[in-house]
Amino acid sequence: MAARCWLRSDLRSAVRSLRLRAACLHGAASLRQQEAPPPEGRFFSPVGGAMLLPGSFRDKVAFVTGGGTGLGRAMTTTLSQLGATAVIASRKLDVLQRTAEEISSQTGNQVHAVQCDVRDPQAVMRCVDQLEALTGLPDVIINNAAGNFVCPSERLSPNAWRTITDIVLNGTAYVTLELGKRLIQARKGAAFLAITTSYADSGSGFVVPSAAAKAGVEALCKSLAAEWGRHGLRFNIIQPGPIRTKGAFSRLDPTGSFEEAMLGRIPAGRLGTPDEVANLAAYMCSDYSSWMSGAVVRLDGGEFVSMAGEFNELRRVTTEQWAVMEAMIRSTKGS
Repeated sequence: MAARCWLRSDLRSAVRSLRLRAACLHGAASLRQQEAPPPEGRFFSPVGGAMLLPGSFRDKVAFVTGGGTGLGRAMTTTLSQLGATAVIASRKLDVLQRTAEEISSQTGNQVHAVQCDVRDPQAVMRCVDQLEALTGLPDVIINNAAGNFVCPSERLSPNAWRTITDIVLNGTAYVTLELGKRLIQARKGAAFLAITTSYADSGSGFVVPSAAAKAGVEALCKSLAAEWGRHGLRFNIIQPGPIRTKGAFSRLDPTGSFEEAMLGRIPAGRLGTPDEVANLAAYMCSDYSSWMSGAVVRLDGGEFVSMAGEFNELRRVTTEQWAVMEAMIRSTKGS
């Protein structure tokens, strides 16, 4: 352990020394250019359109909370393109109806809009009643409704905490339990999917209610995957990395200053796209993945592992700097 700490200190000193030398020789602008993330994104361009075969969800019903905008809209569109009859739910009925009409006109498959505040168990029960009357019980349930904002934890009010945890954790639980009980009674199988985030594993400052609630959602899904698999119900989770959607970015990056930092720590060199999440969601909810349950899939361009490794910042060191560092390290042998 002592040798490891010594090596870490030595490397940090070497990097600081090399950066100072570079600044003197080439100027501050040259140093910034060396530290800028390389354009890896050119290797990993996103591909749009549905990945699965046409008709993969024919005769299936998909229920998506938060389906009117952002990732929910993208997942609903893909499932509808693949043949599903979709039902989308959220608090804003006008947004839902507009989205439902647009997707249905695009795909030719029916999309229903049902108003629901997932924070209210009675509203969830009424929503499921309406869903069942419209289409019958669903084959796919995607818990996507969420809320989040950045805030120092010492500034959080009880109402702020309750707002996020009621939507994310309680809302997911109310929808899952209400539908799960009815599906079990009807002896009908279904695929549940929850959209969480990678910091459900690691935790994160400044979004503490979301981190706690998302971790709870993952525990809920894993627990029910074990308990309710015998009833033909399977549960999986997607942890998306940074994806530009209007609602999320307006609350999490209101000044637009964080996006550059995000790009600098994502090895794939770009943000994700809603279509990429939608294609993964479609696969995980399809018959092609019927043996998948209790799984957590991270989709983040390598961001999580990039931030996790304590020496990963050394990727910014140039070839010339490595040569100097290696010489410095060799010179310390035996000391």
